Amino acid sequence: MDKRLSEIEKELLKPDFWEGPTAKDILKERSDLTEQRELIASLAARYEELVFFLDMVRTEGDEDALQEVIKGAERLRADLDQAETVRLLSGKYDRNNAILTIHAGAGGTEAQDWADMLLRMYLRWAERHGFSVKMLDLAPGDEAGIKGATVLVEGTYAYGYLQGEAGVHRLVRISPFDASGRRHTSFASVFVAPELDESIEVEINEKDLRIDTYRASGAGGQHVNKTSSAVRITHNPTGIVVQCQNERSQHKNKAYAMKILMARIYELEMAKKEAERQKIHSEKKEIAWGSQIRSYVLQPYQLCKDNRTNMEVGNVMGVLDGDLDPFIRAYLELKGASK
Repeated sequence: MDKRLSEIEKELLKPDFWEGPTAKDILKERSDLTEQRELIASLAARYEELVFFLDMVRTEGDEDALQEVIKGAERLRADLDQAETVRLLSGKYDRNNAILTIHAGAGGTEAQDWADMLLRMYLRWAERHGFSVKMLDLAPGDEAGIKGATVLVEGTYAYGYLQGEAGVHRLVRISPFDASGRRHTSFASVFVAPELDESIEVEINEKDLRIDTYRASGAGGQHVNKTSSAVRITHNPTGIVVQCQNERSQHKNKAYAMKILMARIYELEMAKKEAERQKIHSEKKEIAWGSQIRSYVLQPYQLCKDNRTNMEVGNVMGVLDGDLDPFIRAYLELKGASK
């Protein structure tokens, strides 16, 4: 790390550095490495402090002080785990905001309720980690739940953490909508893409787009429902359809819809490259769009299992309340091991 930082500092002194196309990437790398070095130094200092106080406790036999040391060690362990997770986030856009889209699968009210449960799960996870969330599009279900939703999760490493959530999620439960109390299986798909800044070029031909406007159906007051402020964009070559209706201005909705489209097209290209890589390394487990990645079983037993990493958690309600970290960590470790 220190060696690479020294190399970067030398590059910064070159007369033509700021004219080069990689200047921004190198500055970002320096910022990331500096942040990592400071974090390591902070964790090391806290460890030394705990060792010092533990020696004092052993000498004086203070039981209250011992409990404080134990609590400090638990906090340090949690922060070390968090630091290790961040270390695994080395992708080009892992630090970016994330655009997360949920679609209910076939099955009507059952699937729409499941999609709503997933949306709540991600909102709770984001809240736990201090990320802010902006609702870009929300299509209410016919009787309950939602047909689909798109949210922008804003915060450092939002995309890095959430990238592994892309795929099909399966729920097994006794249906609250079935008077006979039968067990139902529901599906919903999740798409995750990084929010791209203006320096990232994604080629989109205006002739390939079909842009429709319509009256928003979600919350937003009388103005939203009386004017055609909602925007739907269809990218004909890929069949990708995106929409945004939560802004009062049609112009703002179109701008957000274009951002979502750019991110989806970029992620589609990355998925194609990943599929090719997996084809070449066929012995490795495939991680691709459209695959069923996780099952949430509430009846006849309780178990949440990720089909890619084999990570299992018995407290399904805890997972649905936003405790996704074990699955996120396991996915990042699997991804890192496959490189």
